[in-house]
Amino acid sequence: MEPIRTERLILRRFRREDAAGLLAYLREPRSTCFASLRLPDLDAAHAEAERRAANDEAIAVALRDTDQLIGDLFAVPEPPDTFSIGWNFDAAFAGAGYASEAAQALVRHLFEERGARRLYAYVEDHNVASQRLCERLCMRREGVFLEFVSFVDDAKGRPVYENTMQYALLRREWRG
Repeated sequence: MEPIRTERLILRRFRREDAAGLLAYLREPRSTCFASLRLPDLDAAHAEAERRAANDEAIAVALRDTDQLIGDLFAVPEPPDTFSIGWNFDAAFAGAGYASEAAQALVRHLFEERGARRLYAYVEDHNVASQRLCERLCMRREGVFLEFVSFVDDAKGRPVYENTMQYALLRREWRG
């Protein structure tokens, strides 16, 4: 993918040099849906950065002025014209509007450049920040899946099932 520049950010492919930034937010993922991506050390982060660099599904989000990695987006295609989207950002950069700025650029790119007809995102019912971001993107909540998926186990090794909301946006609904 060609880099996408916004006022403060650059959305681009991952590089091996992003490992330290990736480790900063995947050493202890804030959202349980990213628990399986937990990284124990810098070596694992280098391997993950290289894995992500191999295709356009994982998109690095870096500060435009310094190229410092602060989070990532994903856009997984579902042919012929649908994409599952999501985001994961370093908590140290929360509250500055970076996730919103990056996600808006991604939505624009998917509709205008990739020919998307429909975008959707899954959000756990306790992840209020991501719910708000979906709403800022003008996505509508399509439903709630009760005890839909488990990302972690409890202390006794039993799966902890989470309620998951699905948000979506059609190109014809999009306010570019």
